[in-house]
Amino acid sequence: MPASILFSPMNLRTKLQKLSATLAVAATIAGCATGQPQIKDAPVPKGAAELVVGGGCFWCVEAVIEDLKGVYAVEAGYAGGPKGANYSNIGNGAEVVKVFFDPKKVSAEDLLRAFFVSHDPTTLNRQGPDSGTQYRSVIFYANEFEMARAKKVIAEVAKIYREPIVTTLEPLKNYSRAEEYHQNYYQKYQKATTEQRPLLFGNHRAKSS
Repeated sequence: MPASILFSPMNLRTKLQKLSATLAVAATIAGCATGQPQIKDAPVPKGAAELVVGGGCFWCVEAVIEDLKGVYAVEAGYAGGPKGANYSNIGNGAEVVKVFFDPKKVSAEDLLRAFFVSHDPTTLNRQGPDSGTQYRSVIFYANEFEMARAKKVIAEVAKIYREPIVTTLEPLKNYSRAEEYHQNYYQKYQKATTEQRPLLFGNHRAKSS
């Protein structure tokens, strides 16, 4: 849990607690890697709502959000950079997750609230040991409505942080799905044997995520 969060009498905490019985935010975020996310194997129906956000390493945000009721799937990817970006060529893009969800079961606003708790939105271009613009806190929007919605949630969550929110709002462009070894990372890591784990992503990890 980011140290800058103030657990004061603020309605965000109450809203997060009411999201769902499956919202294991406290357990999952406290260290990120200790979470027990569930693989979302259900197919994404045509017309599912989408949300694209970046909170540093995409694995942490994915682990939190994919376990929420109403979320069909969470996909690791890249956005805001060159077309066809990949882990070695992300340019000025960001590591992001694309969330496919049912707005009748979970609202985009509640997903954004969970997103803000899944990372520290007060550190500029950094999450933990990872630094660089690809690790920026960012919400991508597809239209004016989505931008206004994001601004509203930012104003709300800003009340529980000691430091200013540095999350950027950017128009969605050049989204691309990340490499398969980044998808459902924690599930893959948990299933690997102790001997397999150091080798599982070793050839791909020039950085820590």
